[in-house]
Parts: sequence; structure tokens; C-alpha cells
Amino acid sequence: MQIKKIALTGTTYLVLIILAFTMLIPFAWMLSASLKLNKDVFTFPIRWIPENPRWQNYSDIWTKVPLLRFVLNTVKLSIIVTILQLLSSSFAAYAFAKLRFPGRRPLFLGYIATIAVPWQAYMVPQFILMRSMGLNNTHLAIIFLQAFSAFGVFMMKQFYESIPDELREAARIDGMSEYGIWLRIMLPLSKPALSTLTIITFVNTWNDFLGPLIYLTRTDLKTIQIGLRSFISQYSSEYGLIMAASVIALLPVLAVFLSLQRYFVQGVATSGLKG
Repeated sequence: MQIKKIALTGTTYLVLIILAFTMLIPFAWMLSASLKLNKDVFTFPIRWIPENPRWQNYSDIWTKVPLLRFVLNTVKLSIIVTILQLLSSSFAAYAFAKLRFPGRRPLFLGYIATIAVPWQAYMVPQFILMRSMGLNNTHLAIIFLQAFSAFGVFMMKQFYESIPDELREAARIDGMSEYGIWLRIMLPLSKPALSTLTIITFVNTWNDFLGPLIYLTRTDLKTIQIGLRSFISQYSSEYGLIMAASVIALLPVLAVFLSLQRYFVQGVATSGLKG
């Protein structure tokens, strides 16, 4: 029986390793192609390690298009939206999870039900609203529309419900207000859930394409995803440059995920549990 268990565990790990390497193949090809001349990108069989790596691709991409401006705009939007979502989601989730007020459950269900509504259904009304407020072609339109997240509220609420109410009662006896309980007790205990929400929000904002495409038309306001699109349309045959720009766009997301990975795994494992 022990031998069967060891064999099953070994087979499972082997399959997972194979799947992991399979999923990494496109990224390895992108990195390899970013160091090649255009004529060498689609050679077959694939030469994974170029004989003469063309590092100049990584310097050319900054002069062909205003890539630095696109990156800075994306960093700005991603950081602001992530911070606002962390604050709004954790604050609202605390109220739904720990406070008792009339209409709490219907309000929460109605708010969460918006997750099921596809964005394309209210895309046009949102655009009309932003235009009527004079926010079209500004970063504020993206920030206002993405500063609140029903999914973030749901995830944080599930995590807050796993925190014993005795901690709140003890803090309330010490004279702490609800704002103080949220700030000094709930937030420090919510690092796994907050880290998970940080990764999800940052990645979604960084990779957002349709939002900036609809609201941002000026070149100095565009994000990296729109910049890559203009890069591709302008230099459709320079695949080495396109792959180099794609690698640059991937690095911040990779850095955020790796820095918060252990909290991310812990947050996913505990957000759905109740104490």
C-alpha cells in the first residue's frame, strides 16, 4: 500500500512538472525570439539559444516608440487602482462580514450579482457617463471605473469571516472604534488575502486593453498594452523588436507575483474558510 502511494505521488509530481514546462515553452520562445534578427525568429527547427544574441533589440524598442511613457502610464494606473481597490474592498468587506445593519444581505447579494454581468453589457453607458463628466481621454476615467471590485469585496469578506469575533470584542472593550478595529486588527491579519487581491488587481490593470483603448486616444496617455498594439501595427515585420517589448511588459507582473507568491498561495487556501 505504501509503495502504491509513493508511486502515485511520484506520478502526480511528474505530470505537474511536465505541464509546467509545457506552459513555459511560449515564454521561452518569446525570450529567445527577442534576441534574434527578424529572419531568424521563425526558423525551424527552433534555435532556442541564438548564436549571436541581438541585445540591440532591447535598446531599439525605447526609440522606435515612446515605450517609456507607456510603461510609466501603466505603472501609475496599476499602482493607483490597486491601492484604491485594496482600501475599498477591505473596508466594504469588513462591514458586510462583521457589522449588522438593515438590508446587509440583500445589498451584498445585489453587489456580488454584478460579477455575473458581462462588461460589454454596460460598456456603452459607462463611456457615456465618463464623457458627460468630462473624464474622457483622461487617466481618471480608468481609475474611477476600476477603483471598486465586487470580486475583491467577496474575497475579503470570506477571509474576514474566518477571523474570530472575540478579537473584535476584546478590542471594543479596550475602547477601540470600528475604524480602529479594521485598521489595527483586521488589516494586519489579512496579509494573505490582501496580497492575493494585490496580485489579481495589479495583473488585471496592467493587462487591461479594452479600457485604455476606449478612453485614451492621446499618445502620451496610452498604456503598455495599447503601445504594443501600435508597435505591432507600425513594425509588423520586426518580430524581434515586438518580442523584446513583450518581455519588458511581462517583467513587472512577474516581479509582483514572485514577491507575493507565498502570501498568494496562503490567501487562496484560506479565503473560503470560516473559523
